[in-house]
Amino acid sequence: MAQFDVFVVNVAAPSIERDLHAGPAALELIVGGYAFTYAAGMITGGRLGDRYGYRRLFIWGVAAFTVASMLCGIAVNPAQLVAARLLQGLAGAAMVPQVLAAISAVYPPEERGRALGWYGAAAGLGSIAGQVLGGLLLTADVLGLGWRVVFLINLPVGLIVVPLAWWLLPEVEPARRSRLDLPGAAGLATGLALVLVPLGLGNSLGWPAWTWVCMAVSVPVLALTARWQRVLGARGGQPVLDLALLKVYSYLAGVGSIVAFMAYFASFMFTLTLLLQAGIGLTAFQAGLAFAPMGVLFSITSLLGARLVRRYGLIVVMIGGMVTALGLGLLVAATGMGLPYIMIGLMLVGAGNGLVLPQLIGAALVEVEPHQAGIGSGVLNTAQQFAGAGGVAVIGAVFFAVAQGGHHVAAMRTSAAIDLGLVLVVIATVAYNRRRAMRRARPEPSRRAVTP
Repeated sequence: MAQFDVFVVNVAAPSIERDLHAGPAALELIVGGYAFTYAAGMITGGRLGDRYGYRRLFIWGVAAFTVASMLCGIAVNPAQLVAARLLQGLAGAAMVPQVLAAISAVYPPEERGRALGWYGAAAGLGSIAGQVLGGLLLTADVLGLGWRVVFLINLPVGLIVVPLAWWLLPEVEPARRSRLDLPGAAGLATGLALVLVPLGLGNSLGWPAWTWVCMAVSVPVLALTARWQRVLGARGGQPVLDLALLKVYSYLAGVGSIVAFMAYFASFMFTLTLLLQAGIGLTAFQAGLAFAPMGVLFSITSLLGARLVRRYGLIVVMIGGMVTALGLGLLVAATGMGLPYIMIGLMLVGAGNGLVLPQLIGAALVEVEPHQAGIGSGVLNTAQQFAGAGGVAVIGAVFFAVAQGGHHVAAMRTSAAIDLGLVLVVIATVAYNRRRAMRRARPEPSRRAVTP
């Protein structure tokens, strides 16, 4: 549901604009408001899971997400829809971190990769469903609901998931309970919002002065929040951001790799959608169908990847990155040659991504302690959202600059070349981590005493 609602509103935006008479600013908040609150609340959501239990927070998060989706579906004006979307994002921030946290807390390291492979497959299917299923629902005009059906479809899903989660999910008791760090949560959410809102709205508004002011102000806000986290931790409290995670090398390396990967992936999905619709002339539904083979291959390789990594190690992730790079290289070289070449590149990208993303998540969380699982997954999810927003803003701005005058093919080649560079960074990082892990696993040579 969370991934579906990130992408489906892009498909429904024109219908919402016509039906509710939403202006550009309201439409931006309807599309981006969800992502803002979703990302800004993710770390706090992870910490709440550590405090109150992952199963409990997941169930309440799904229930709140379902109610917020219903409010989106019955909104009668832009203001109501914006408010419901903000609430929906906060509910997603409570719901999603508990999934990775529960996997990290319940599964032993040797079985964790397989579970994360299923998580990656679900995320990939959710993302693609936002494009394909969203377009299908709008085209079919189910029950004459128009755009409302893309939100109301979450109601039956939520009504099924809540009792199943109550029945099936194990209860993981938190290691310790303490007062929630409200100043830290507020400072972190404010600092992230001061960055995410300008990144999301700046390009479409022409980067007015307030966007730069907000991003500048975010630096001291986040710095003061980090200082408060250190002070609170030194006093024996439980800060909302566990700075001990910064000492886990595999976690830092995993987060860094995921930031580069998500900056590429989010911008790639965004710019390719623009090429397919504005450049080639496909409808929103046809463009969504063009993504379907990529989503299927992503899901297949996600499930195979965990088994392959257990057998062959991180070399599998490097190969996946190379397949992705090959697909991007094909798009750079052959974008102007027609849709069949684009589809081949897309399929290579999907197959490579499935070998990379779930395994990066697993590698980041493998050494995280069970009592840190909630905050660890919260930071990881926040990094993904932040990187995605930044990638769309920066690489999207490059795309629009080159595409002026209808040069969409040249714009896609330029943005795909930048994406290729980010994927190469991921490959290099994974290669370094693999070499480091092999050095650590190699036994030190025994030293014999030399008799004079």
